[in-house]
Amino acid sequence: MRFDSLKTKYLPEIARIERESFSAPWTEAMYAPDVEDENAVYAVGVDESGAVVCYGGFHKVLDEAHITNIAVRACDRGKGYGSALMAKLIELARQSNIARMTLEVRDGNECAVGLYKSFGFSVEGIRKRYYENRFDALVMWLTIGEESNIF
Repeated sequence: MRFDSLKTKYLPEIARIERESFSAPWTEAMYAPDVEDENAVYAVGVDESGAVVCYGGFHKVLDEAHITNIAVRACDRGKGYGSALMAKLIELARQSNIARMTLEVRDGNECAVGLYKSFGFSVEGIRKRYYENRFDALVMWLTIGEESNIF
């Protein structure tokens, strides 16, 4: 698998993975502005055939990165692609002089929480009823710096 930036040609596959991954998926139209936005940074994992395996991205706000969505194609989950994707996003954040990264994750999504914690993210807050006005979100942060032992 190789990583590419977000391109219009990937949007249909990203939208399909969104639908299989999330109860309130983003559409192609929601991702389209990020293709040209210099403050939107994405990594799209593509296999040998050119098919999208995983994707994730963040929006830069000053020296912070807000991770938008991260997903792995259903048939490829549990193969380490999520870890490779997170490592790539952190690398891209460093290259963008990002000091801290943040994300929201559904409370109870132990697989995702475990992945983020393995990269040094910590829970620093809760957004009540954030998802579908029903489920809480954990707000997680990672400080990126010279002192970090991540990578």
